[in-house]
Amino acid sequence: MMIGHANRQLQKMTDRYLLIHDATQPLELNVIDNYQAGEVRSTKNLSGGESFIVSLSLALGLSHMASKNARVDSLFLDEGFGTLDEEALDTALETLAGLQQDGKLIGVISHVPALKERISTQIQVITQTGGRSLISGPGCGEVSAEA
Repeated sequence: MMIGHANRQLQKMTDRYLLIHDATQPLELNVIDNYQAGEVRSTKNLSGGESFIVSLSLALGLSHMASKNARVDSLFLDEGFGTLDEEALDTALETLAGLQQDGKLIGVISHVPALKERISTQIQVITQTGGRSLISGPGCGEVSAEA
């Protein structure tokens, strides 16, 4: 069931891959690579960008499954964008924009400069001395030590 949900998400992003069970190790996944004549590849051998797209489809598939029992309106992605080439980055951002249009709150945690140019609403974390950080952006304000 999980692979089915992930494959529906994956097909929205690319026609290249299809997730399948590993025949010899039931808890492992493989991908059918349609751009390589349908070759079955281990997910362990995917490039960083390929792995990111497959992982995103699995996370979205899991979110879809969970939403049947509980409403899931937020998705936070922590890094992974640094491994993407321009085409994979476009695919990932288009997918996330589609989720945002469906009313989901999407949070991206990243240091990749290309994302700064493409994501308009940002909260920035600036490291300070003594283990403290300063945050700035919409909805951020100074918190007093009182109370």
